[in-house]
Amino acid sequence: MARLADYFVLVAFGPHPRGSGEGQGQILQRFPEKDWEDNPFPQGIELFCQPSGWQLCPERNPPTFFVAVLTDINSERHYCACLTFWEPAEPTQEAVCTEDAPEREEEVDEGGPVRLSPAAPGPPGQLFAPKTLVLVSRLDHAEVFRNSLGLIYTIHVEGLNVGLENVIGNLLTCIIPLAGGSQRTISLGAGDRQVIQTPLADSLPISRCSVALLFRQLGITNVLSLFCAALTEHKVLFLSRSYQRLSDACRGLLALLFPLRYSFTYVPILPAQLLEVLSTPTPFIIGVNAAFQAETQELLDVIIADLDGGTVTVPECVHIPSLPEPLQSQTHSVLSMVLDPDLELADLAFPPPTTSTSSLKMQDKELRAVFLRLFAQLLQGYRWCLHMVRIHPEPVIRFHKAAFLGQRGLVEDDFLMKVLEGMAFAGFVSERGVPYRPTDLFDELVAHEVARMRADENHPQRVLRHVKELAEQLYKNENPYPAVAMHKVQRPGEASHLQRVPRPFPRLDEGMVQWIVDQATAKMQGAPPAVKAERRTTVPSGPPMTAILERSSGLHGNSARRLEVVRNCISYVFEGKMLEAKKLLPAVLRALKGRAARRCLAQELHLHVQQNRAVLDHQQFDFVVRMMNCCLQDCTSLDEHGIAAALLPLVTAFCRKLSPGVTQFAYSCVQEHVVWSTPQFWEAMFYGDVQTHIRALYLEPAEDRDPSQLGEASAQDERSALDVASEQRRLWPTLSREKQQELVQKEESTVFSQAIHYANRMSYLLLPLDSSKSRLLRERAGLGDLESASNSLVTNSMAGSVAESYDTESGFEDAETCDVAGAVVRFINRFVDKVCTESGVTSDHLKGLHVMVPDIVQMHIETLEAVHRESKRLPPIQKPKLLRPRLLPGEECVLDGLRVYLLPDGREEGAGGSGGGPALLPAEGAIFLTTYRVIFTGMPADPLVGEQVVVRSFPVAALTKEKRISVQTPVDQLLQDGLQLRSCTFQLLKMAFDEEVGSDSAELFRKQLHKLRYPPDVRGTFAFALGSAHTPGRPARTTKDKGPSFRTLSRNLVKNAKKTIGRQYITRKKYNPPSWEHRGQPPPEDQEDEISVSEELEPSTLTPSSALKPSDRMTMNSLVERACCRDYQRLGLGTLSSSLSRAKSEPFRISPVNRMYAICRSYPGLLIVPQSVQDNALQRVSRCYRQNRFPVVCWRSGRSKAVLLRSGGLHSKGVVGLFKAQNAPSPGQSQADSSSLEQEKYLQAVVSSMPRYADASGRNTLSGFSSAHMGSHGKWGSVRASGRSGGLGADVGSRLAGRDMLSSPQANGAPPDPGFLRPHRAALYIIGDKAQLKIHKLLQVSVLVVELLDSGSSVLVSLEDGWDITTQVVSLVQLLSDPFYRTLEGFRLLVEKEWLSFGHRFSHRGAHTLAGQSSGFTPVFLQFLDCVHQVHLQFPMEFEFSPFYLKFLGYHHASCRFQTFLLDSDYERIELGLLYEEKGERRGQQACRSLWEYVDRLSKRTPMFYNYMYAPEDTEVLRPYSNVSNLKVWDFYTEETLAEGPPYDWELAQGPPEPPEEERPDGGAPQSRRRVVWPCYDSRPRAQPDAISRLLEELQRLETELGRPPERWKDTWDRVKAAQRLEGRPDGRGIPSSLLVSSVPHHRRSLGVYLQEGPVGSTLSLSLDSDQSSSSTASGSRQAARRSTSTLYSQFQTAESENRSYEGTLYKKGAFMKPWKARWFVLDKTKHQLRYYDHRVDTECKGVIDLAEVEAVAPGTPTMGAPKTVDEKAFFDVKTTRRVYNFCAQDVPSAQQWVDQIQSCLSDA
Repeated sequence: MARLADYFVLVAFGPHPRGSGEGQGQILQRFPEKDWEDNPFPQGIELFCQPSGWQLCPERNPPTFFVAVLTDINSERHYCACLTFWEPAEPTQEAVCTEDAPEREEEVDEGGPVRLSPAAPGPPGQLFAPKTLVLVSRLDHAEVFRNSLGLIYTIHVEGLNVGLENVIGNLLTCIIPLAGGSQRTISLGAGDRQVIQTPLADSLPISRCSVALLFRQLGITNVLSLFCAALTEHKVLFLSRSYQRLSDACRGLLALLFPLRYSFTYVPILPAQLLEVLSTPTPFIIGVNAAFQAETQELLDVIIADLDGGTVTVPECVHIPSLPEPLQSQTHSVLSMVLDPDLELADLAFPPPTTSTSSLKMQDKELRAVFLRLFAQLLQGYRWCLHMVRIHPEPVIRFHKAAFLGQRGLVEDDFLMKVLEGMAFAGFVSERGVPYRPTDLFDELVAHEVARMRADENHPQRVLRHVKELAEQLYKNENPYPAVAMHKVQRPGEASHLQRVPRPFPRLDEGMVQWIVDQATAKMQGAPPAVKAERRTTVPSGPPMTAILERSSGLHGNSARRLEVVRNCISYVFEGKMLEAKKLLPAVLRALKGRAARRCLAQELHLHVQQNRAVLDHQQFDFVVRMMNCCLQDCTSLDEHGIAAALLPLVTAFCRKLSPGVTQFAYSCVQEHVVWSTPQFWEAMFYGDVQTHIRALYLEPAEDRDPSQLGEASAQDERSALDVASEQRRLWPTLSREKQQELVQKEESTVFSQAIHYANRMSYLLLPLDSSKSRLLRERAGLGDLESASNSLVTNSMAGSVAESYDTESGFEDAETCDVAGAVVRFINRFVDKVCTESGVTSDHLKGLHVMVPDIVQMHIETLEAVHRESKRLPPIQKPKLLRPRLLPGEECVLDGLRVYLLPDGREEGAGGSGGGPALLPAEGAIFLTTYRVIFTGMPADPLVGEQVVVRSFPVAALTKEKRISVQTPVDQLLQDGLQLRSCTFQLLKMAFDEEVGSDSAELFRKQLHKLRYPPDVRGTFAFALGSAHTPGRPARTTKDKGPSFRTLSRNLVKNAKKTIGRQYITRKKYNPPSWEHRGQPPPEDQEDEISVSEELEPSTLTPSSALKPSDRMTMNSLVERACCRDYQRLGLGTLSSSLSRAKSEPFRISPVNRMYAICRSYPGLLIVPQSVQDNALQRVSRCYRQNRFPVVCWRSGRSKAVLLRSGGLHSKGVVGLFKAQNAPSPGQSQADSSSLEQEKYLQAVVSSMPRYADASGRNTLSGFSSAHMGSHGKWGSVRASGRSGGLGADVGSRLAGRDMLSSPQANGAPPDPGFLRPHRAALYIIGDKAQLKIHKLLQVSVLVVELLDSGSSVLVSLEDGWDITTQVVSLVQLLSDPFYRTLEGFRLLVEKEWLSFGHRFSHRGAHTLAGQSSGFTPVFLQFLDCVHQVHLQFPMEFEFSPFYLKFLGYHHASCRFQTFLLDSDYERIELGLLYEEKGERRGQQACRSLWEYVDRLSKRTPMFYNYMYAPEDTEVLRPYSNVSNLKVWDFYTEETLAEGPPYDWELAQGPPEPPEEERPDGGAPQSRRRVVWPCYDSRPRAQPDAISRLLEELQRLETELGRPPERWKDTWDRVKAAQRLEGRPDGRGIPSSLLVSSVPHHRRSLGVYLQEGPVGSTLSLSLDSDQSSSSTASGSRQAARRSTSTLYSQFQTAESENRSYEGTLYKKGAFMKPWKARWFVLDKTKHQLRYYDHRVDTECKGVIDLAEVEAVAPGTPTMGAPKTVDEKAFFDVKTTRRVYNFCAQDVPSAQQWVDQIQSCLSDA
């Protein structure tokens, strides 16, 4: 029983003490005047009566009522019901306010109380003051308060004849029951009657209509987000103009949170004076009048719900987690069914006439029922995660949060995580976890209705029915007697507040009220106390929990097969079948990613523990530890699935004997996991174990009972700890005091003994085996962070370094050990403190524990020292043997194999696994560093892959990026250091070092790699070092050389260049380079030049005199034999003799002006210049260009005689500067300096040298040309390649002499139409300006230049320095324009001329030496090769070389295996003596230094570089498509062969020859030649060569078998081709049929030949890529099944070259649907078949009738659907062994002819 009201207070307006216009509340009277003992008077009531502030009003407002809530220091809520009315202000009050009336009026308008009805003005100038009646109560009976205060007000206003003191006295003495569903009628003594009903269950909140109103005001989504915000402890603020609405909304929100109680700040109505409360850091639910909305704007982290506007504003910085799916969507849909039942019927054609809508009160309960169900679903099974830590004297209960989340499958869920960590849930556990207490609706719901809710999930109507049933119960709880509503309370008349009240509210007689209260109190004391009979029961636990969402665990579905594998592996381990276990281990480690498999492992291992101990041998121990580590590795720090908890007893059970008396337990090998350093994990484990022991304490041991009770005993064993606790709590009051004491003591000592046990356990798992090392990992994971700032552990850097860096003798070891010990002791002490205080362990025991812990730790450290010492003596585990890589001749090992794991790097298609085939990576092996390559060789870690060898390598010189990484080793899952190496041959080595590889070895590897990658000088690269005796470890020999070296000669050459520059004669003298044998001693070390000399360059045999005076003749001789000169002569650009005799007929001449490389070091010695320009003028012209690279001719079109020139960019504004300035010539242009004039003359001479333009105009100089002149005369043009101008594509603008624009090429990137150039073409176009061109732009520019040249205009390409983009463009243009460059010899010539002689900076761009390290690798040459590959793809029949040739060059231009691509120019190569070396005496079996020589050698042996589809059309200029969509990614970047590494070092790619096929030793059948070819592992071109390579191999094999001398493949091939071309067609039509040359009338011929494969009818393109399709190896020939020559023949026949003995149209009846269709039939007597096609021009036949199967040809009859107009006799049938074909010809004669032809063919056969 409780008082209805505690205090009655009268509050009136009083002046503000500081004299401001605002007033303040004054308590006039309060009853009773003394505080109740159990309930002191709450402070601050006067603020809450008028939350907007106390103000006078110019008019009388109607009375208002609301209930404010105050919370006291004990979290008790006081409900203050406030009824406010207005009385005329007294003069003193008015005086206060008239001082600043205008200000006051504004305030009244803004923040005054709400006006509910038109107010009545009083006399002019009359002001009204508010007065408030307040009832303070701890009960929430708002309606009773409203009626009671209303009654008091009515008595006062209406002047009823009732004493107010009596009414107030009765009100304060009214006693009502708290709960239990009783009803009580009360009367206050004024003829009134009210019925108070108490709710049935005290614990369920009373909401009246507040929840329904909240949903109406804000809507479903907004209320849901407020609900989640309140649960996850965010700040919620309600705004409304109505105070009643604010308190209702807050009450509604709290009602939704049931069964959780909101435990933070809760102020439904906050007064204006307390608005700063809103910036509190704690969560809250607060209501504020909307008038103060402006003050709430700057709150950054408050969610604001505007009840009047229906909006909820969530600030950006606040994230409200939503309910987990599917609960979110289910709740949403049920809420909409409750709130809007018509929604379901809105689309019905015949909606029912009316739907019954619930009343507002009922709807309120239905909405609450939805949220009650939601909580039951969220918290279902929560009781299974409660730990009973103590039962007596008071229950202590802990909730195992991690297990709950894990079992619900919601580990990742943000919402539930926050709810479980919140204060409300902690209150829920302590209140509802108690096993023996009164139960309510929620307990029953969560225990008994879970199955029903799960079943109803997909049936909305059943869900709605359940909601309505729950709503009924909630409604009944609030209104136990719904029929009784006999209230009778007087109310004031309408508008009574407007009538002039004769007097103000009277002052009441305190004595009288006090007397009434005292009398009632005395009466109460006499009465017996009302005992509330609580019905306490055991709270039902309900079914164990299930996952909210049945998620399959993705890839690792816990199939029974996986668990079987785990079980088998463990049984093999314990049976000692180690080989079997080893095979299964990788599968087990993969399976252990799944939760069920990890549980299974723990269960299986438990079976092998006897008496808490299981002694294993070393191998078994290793296996068990690896599996445990793999299990724990995926455990999070909270161990949601209890895996670490299950393994904890095992790690202290499994052990091995290291030596007599020394045993190593498994825990010393599984410490590296984060879970062990998480305090929450240990607490959960501790509480779980305590619960088990406490339960055992109360379960009587079975043997004490007689046999008849054994059944009960087993039943008792199944009882949960909560059931046991409930039983004990029920019995507790009945026990004697001694017995109670005894139980409490027993429980306390149980907890204490567990604490000791756990201190031991924790020291096992936290102390590292080698206690001299502080594990940084451990500190990171939690030991360090948990230290308080004051006594923190040694900082990480110190702790990591002390043990390693100081000598052990220096005394630091002990300090360090203590430190690890200290950290562990502190960690354990903190744990012990926490759990013991929570579990109620006595302080004496706790002190004892603190003393014990350091001893435990110290003792354990001593044990570990012995274990550590002995474990070091163990023999290492047998690791697989290292596979040594095959090395090239001359390649030497620098570092022997370091054990590593090669890890997958994301390129799935290359490593098996998900890409198909077994997983080849991770592989276990070693990394080798040689002078040439970085090589990994090893075997896959997965034993199921078998004995495959994995090789991955790349040249050291190709390394582009090296990065240290930290990775997990695939087998033990331990963190190891690793390296990731990238190369510009598009290879990636991602590896983890084995634990046996120390950090110093890894560092040595990195240093050696770096040293080899960036030698100080180019002579240190592999191509130079090859064959020398030097190895990196040995110091270089330093002997003085006796004669001048090649280097001296070269330097003198350069010194003398200046003297000899003017000479024009040449004396002939044979030059002999030094012989190979004599080069033995190293050169002198004291070189002045910046290029140092490598050890293997030998002194020359030249005499000093000949070295110092080199003859011009010698230089010229060598220059004439260079590639440039050979090409100039082929192009007819003048010969050397003509240049000497100055034959004027030739427009160009070869000038030897640069033979000493004096004018331009990066140009070749001989250059093509216009005939009219003197050599001495060239010196001056060259100064205008960057790097002195002046314009020279590099190619001339045979057809249009236009020339292609190249140069560097311009230094100054010369002639071309005119074009660059785009119509804005600089003012100083006319006074051009002399070099500019020279430049103009030179370009004029170039223009004049072109036959077509020589006489076009009389002008001979260009100085006076304006842009307009040039355009009109058609001499000049400029095509600018800059990013700034539009025009051609995006980058390549075009400007024709200032105004003539080139029309842009076709939109799809097709080559431009030849007519796209204007009729007024310029004689010379200059492509200038920098443009960083991508591949498609490069092709675009090149095609443009090809068009210009083809149309007769010359082009000068002068981009940047003239050695990168210029070279790319010029080379591509020549390749597209001249078929010669598309042959093997021609392409070599093109590369030698444009890339080598004209000086591309290979060493700089490839960063070959230390100097280029900072600039990195730039793929200029590779980009060019990629462009050639794109053209090759589009025109596969125009190139003599195969795509493999391009890949080969791409690989070796970066590999530094050959000297060809090493230096930056001919000048540098001469300086190092490379150019003359080639003509020295032969060097026996020395390795090739030149790439070209190597290619020649290989080409003699194998057709790997040859393209069988080569069938050029001589005149064709290629115009490739350049759109990005037409380009394909080059497979050089993506493909790899793990079987043998990169295939570009041919000697290494040849596998060992396979043994010939023979009988097996056991006398069985011969082994099959079939073998599995994995696309990601084997080299497909070798495993399955293309048909022609296959046939050539077969021929070679037969030749060797027959003992004939083998013939070169090329001769055989040429002979076959020639025979093929000569062979005519059988019917003599004379068109030669060719195996290779397709005469398809296709203007591009870019699609190549389509080949028919067997009878299947699929077409496949003839393999262009004949990588290592080596004819010399026997292995290739055994790798593909043999095919007969006839199938090969049919396979390569194209449609045009078929034998067509007779052909024509016939109608044929279909086989299935039986339609008649016209088809084109071809009778082939050679192949003895009748083929048919859709149309005459088709190349693919629809079907084939083999004439060998034909039995008869007979006349036929027309059937349904046959052509109508045809004669009956035109039908005939062909009967084969399989079916009858029905045919119909167009007329009778043609039918007869067909029958005759088929018959004759049959008779021929």
